[in-house]
Amino acid sequence: MTTYKTFAKIYDEVMDETVYEDWLNFTTRHIGDNPKEILELACGTGILSVELANLGHQVVGLDLSKEMIELAKERTTPEDDLLSFEVGDMLDLNKNEDYDVVTCYSDSLCYMPDEEAVQTVFNEVYRSLKSDGTFLFDVHSIFKIEEEFSEYSYHYQTDEFAFLWESYPGDVPYSVEHFLTFFVKENNQDELFRRYDELHEERTYTIETYQSLLKQAGFSEVKVCADFTDNQPEDESKRWFFICQK
Repeated sequence: MTTYKTFAKIYDEVMDETVYEDWLNFTTRHIGDNPKEILELACGTGILSVELANLGHQVVGLDLSKEMIELAKERTTPEDDLLSFEVGDMLDLNKNEDYDVVTCYSDSLCYMPDEEAVQTVFNEVYRSLKSDGTFLFDVHSIFKIEEEFSEYSYHYQTDEFAFLWESYPGDVPYSVEHFLTFFVKENNQDELFRRYDELHEERTYTIETYQSLLKQAGFSEVKVCADFTDNQPEDESKRWFFICQK
């Protein structure tokens, strides 16, 4: 098992499973019941893609990590003609397909290094959508970055691994650095654990900045809401959601 496969399995275990149901409900609420062709960016191990396909949508899950995609493919069978997974970069959606819907959840856009990269993603998504297509995504709010992630600490352990997550303010405005440490049991025959470390850097922007970048990409209508609801963001909203129409 590669390092990233180990991380992916751990991520699935420590992730709150109910959040996938929240993303699913948010998506279906905004795209309707009729079958759609959907591209899920940053699909990870494919949990949401599978659920969307189970509802009758034609889904392509895309992720930069080959190891994540390998795990996602384990969720499929040869009979799954509505679901496929591909390794790919949201900064370069060099495909000829046109989609009814593109999604990008789990604050994946916050991993873009700067505004230029975010603009590139918006441009690529716009180009990949049909003329009346919908782009759904979420990002961390400024409150989440500056208040809740300030000196954030989370520890989780089982008999097979331990996971330590520490967060600190980043070097640029509205940014955070997540230091992740994993202690993973080598095998079932002994008590040896191997340590792995990762640094994750995220940043967000004002709602007005996202709206401006989306407008530059060509989106004609943008609605902003918060925390899996259709309500407008408030000062202490944690996650902003954008519903964008081409």
